[in-house]
Amino acid sequence: MCYDYRGSWDTSATGAPAALYDPAGNISTSDGLASWVRAGVPANKVAMGLPLYGRTWKLKDPKVNGIGAPATALGPGDKGILIFSEMEKFNRNNGDTVVYDTKNVSTYSHAGTSWIGYDDSHSTTVKLEFARKHGLRGYFFWSLGFDSDWEISRQASRTWVHVKKLGACWFPGGCGIPT
Repeated sequence: MCYDYRGSWDTSATGAPAALYDPAGNISTSDGLASWVRAGVPANKVAMGLPLYGRTWKLKDPKVNGIGAPATALGPGDKGILIFSEMEKFNRNNGDTVVYDTKNVSTYSHAGTSWIGYDDSHSTTVKLEFARKHGLRGYFFWSLGFDSDWEISRQASRTWVHVKKLGACWFPGGCGIPT
């Protein structure tokens, strides 16, 4: 599982629920995967889990709307969760501004006081390229039925099948060999 780093348990600030990187700390997919490998789990035995839903917050001030922006409560959806197909509809119906955050490798959207953190086709592609490059066994989605017309799952499949290994492993001792 490489998600649910941020969510309904903390309504004080928005957050990337499945950040690949965490510039302000160590709550991220890259840090989590590195800790498994340091603990002795071979990278080629690890799968990256990705969510097909977003976590939502109500912004304190709509003008302050990035990752980590002050929030006051859960946003739209059931208990602050919108599945991917609901997010797309919500974004369309509310004219949300969609932002890809390169520092966290995550996507978020906002309109008024509504804020949603999630992965889209682009952030998913970058994460799967990361997984291939670092020798992971594969990936999975929670839950596949949350996709919108198979948009992300098709893109993920194309990425996984067609992306060649991109280079050396990023783990200190190489893929599967902790130091």
